[in-house]
Amino acid sequence: MEETYTDSLDPEKLLQCPYDKNHQIRACRFPYHLIKCRKNHPDVASKLATCPFNARHQVPRAEISHHISSCDDRSCIEQDVVNQTRSLRQETLAESTWQCPPCDEDWDKNLQEQTSTPFVWDTTHYCDNNSPANNIVMEHKNNLASGMRVPKYLPYVLPWKNNGNAQ
Repeated sequence: MEETYTDSLDPEKLLQCPYDKNHQIRACRFPYHLIKCRKNHPDVASKLATCPFNARHQVPRAEISHHISSCDDRSCIEQDVVNQTRSLRQETLAESTWQCPPCDEDWDKNLQEQTSTPFVWDTTHYCDNNSPANNIVMEHKNNLASGMRVPKYLPYVLPWKNNGNAQ
């Protein structure tokens, strides 16, 4: 049995093409040959089905269910599924040892200790009620060059605001 298993893995072993019985292909080239021969023999390809456990197995459609139930590669696939299920179950059963790290941040305390004035967009001065400079008027600053102003109207006319004329 061990010799047969080793023999099936031999890359130099000659395999017969299911599409053309005259083709003897080395095992290492067999998958590439199957693709090429399937394209060259569409009439034979339509009569064959591919084994779900090993794509190298091309079986007549009438025999595919029998092949699936007796395929040697089926046991390998099923064993892999069983092993994956067991390892997944063991991973889920193992309790996690992860703990949340201690938090030493206190945002409220940091806010009270803050000495610099916070940044406020589009103002030159920020004044809160506790500030001694709370009577300073806030100035709005724009980034336009001198002599430029912000437009009062959009550069286009909206279709539903056509000078009061309804269409």
